[in-house]
Amino acid sequence: MSTVTPSAPTLIIVSGLSGSGKSVALKTFEDQDYYCSDNLPINLLPDFVRSLLANHDGSAPRRLAVGIDVRGQADLSQLGDWRQLATDAGVEVKVLFFEASDEAVLKRYADTRRRHPLSQLGLSLPEAIARERELTAPLRREADAVIDTSNLNVHQLRRRIITEFTMDHATGLSLLFESFAYKRGVPAEADFVFDARVLPNPHWDPDLRALSGREPGVRDYLEAQPDVQRYLTQLMDFLDTWLPKLGDGTRSYVTVAFGCTGGKHRSVFLAERLARHAREMGWEDV
Repeated sequence: MSTVTPSAPTLIIVSGLSGSGKSVALKTFEDQDYYCSDNLPINLLPDFVRSLLANHDGSAPRRLAVGIDVRGQADLSQLGDWRQLATDAGVEVKVLFFEASDEAVLKRYADTRRRHPLSQLGLSLPEAIARERELTAPLRREADAVIDTSNLNVHQLRRRIITEFTMDHATGLSLLFESFAYKRGVPAEADFVFDARVLPNPHWDPDLRALSGREPGVRDYLEAQPDVQRYLTQLMDFLDTWLPKLGDGTRSYVTVAFGCTGGKHRSVFLAERLARHAREMGWEDV
């Protein structure tokens, strides 16, 4: 029987394929005030948990993340048993498994010129990747979430970890408003994308060209344009109508992206203005 309580210590187990982003994940958790330990042998998990619970003076970390991979592990199928022991002891445990396509992992190893952990067995890189998939299959089956990082860069992966796994979801939907330049591509993580290129462009005003959409001169210029005001009104109506329906518990975060040619004036102005509107409407996590 589980004894986990709302104030229970949290243990996140980070596992997966080498080259899939596990190190980025652990660093992200560390940046979010988790106590992190990498390459912890599975058979040390009970002692790790006991030492956490034995400290009753309040100084022990309450949020931990540990990395587990194929190096030096006797039997990865034991994870389920050790996890249950931790849960029964009152620790909230979540297992995350990171993976990527063979092509993505091969490219990352080629870019970094690092050796695969299983290369010491005399395997080629493709053989090492295939063997690691077999060895980590028990970890994948135990996972609460499987994250495919094949098409994610480091920044996108960090953002996904922060929004999905480190925020207090009891506070409701997390909203992210961002700007981008179409010449650099549409953000892959965006749930809604709005094109600001239909609006008057401050770039053509020599006095505004060097400024950004956050600065008063650009804001005043755009707010004085009837088309901008109509665009803002329609955007606000749309988001006010549909964002609450996404906050019914089925989603933890939503990314709203605004794009213009250079990602400097119109898109920045809209992202800032809509974020302010969301806060004015009572959204707390913006």
